Amino acid sequence: MRRQIKPSRWPRVFRRAIMENLATLIIAVGFFMLFQPFMLILYTYSFVTLLFGTVMFIVVSKFPE
Repeated sequence: MRRQIKPSRWPRVFRRAIMENLATLIIAVGFFMLFQPFMLILYTYSFVTLLFGTVMFIVVSKFPE
């Protein structure tokens, strides 16, 4: 017998794979902001961006597939 898979009630945008990719992109942007030598304002907000991306990744990893 085959097991029936229930469709998820979560909207497609909030699925884990999409949101994990977005969180990873935010972390990469924060990393770039930290190591660029041109604009002080980007360096100033780099830690906040890295922190937001990391917390977002931790939260999103609990989302259903």
